[in-house]
Amino acid sequence: MNAALAEAVIAGGRPVAAEAVLDARGLSFAHAGAGTVFDGISLSIRRREIVALLGSSGCGKSTLLRVLAGLETPATGEVRFLGQPQAEPHPRSALVFQQPSLLPWLKLADNVGFGLDFAHQPRAGKAALAARVAAAIEAVGLAGREGAYPAQLSGGMAQRAALGRALAREPELLFADEPFSALDAITRAEMQALLVDVVHRWHSAVLLVTHDIDEAILVADRIVLMGGRPGHLVQEWSVDIPRDREDHPDAVAELRLAILAALRHASP
Repeated sequence: MNAALAEAVIAGGRPVAAEAVLDARGLSFAHAGAGTVFDGISLSIRRREIVALLGSSGCGKSTLLRVLAGLETPATGEVRFLGQPQAEPHPRSALVFQQPSLLPWLKLADNVGFGLDFAHQPRAGKAALAARVAAAIEAVGLAGREGAYPAQLSGGMAQRAALGRALAREPELLFADEPFSALDAITRAEMQALLVDVVHRWHSAVLLVTHDIDEAILVADRIVLMGGRPGHLVQEWSVDIPRDREDHPDAVAELRLAILAALRHASP
């Protein structure tokens, strides 16, 4: 690939690696009558990269995720998804939230496949859609539970189903807003490991919003710290600790201390 194709030039003339799934420049957002939530945000996410957006409560992390996902319109700046300006949620992105939000009257397989035939989704035949649903259910470890209703699932199973529903869309980018915070410690650790395994096998990128430093270190390839009011990006770290990271406690502890120090300085 030549140099001209290796880079894409966006608004403002700044070059961005062609492998970027999402690129945002100069974002700000304000609620009517409530002041500016965040300002001056620029962020890129590369293919197959897990980026943890870390910060204390109230700094605007979840609002930024909604803007990046196309659910909210920024006051200034631009979001580009797969090289094109984004004005609404892209069909090659998917979202997972803290609550699984499964439809109680649908069986697990139908919940995982819900929305795949909506107008904004790429057209596919019934057999192809069924294969995508089956592959997603298998990927999140729920094969054999296709006929179960949400009330018959544990909290961890329900969140696995929510992740499967996102994967069935074959997303280039998965937006995850504190998806494991309501789970017990053991189930949460299992889901963190599952997220890393699944997104690497499915070649998806992830933006994970979290306030948990340990989760960010264990899961992410890159950690971006957000802080202040209005919120802004304070610092970032590339996490080059080998997996499984629990096997490298000294490196994990050193990074954790660095993040804590930066977080204290970022507090308003």
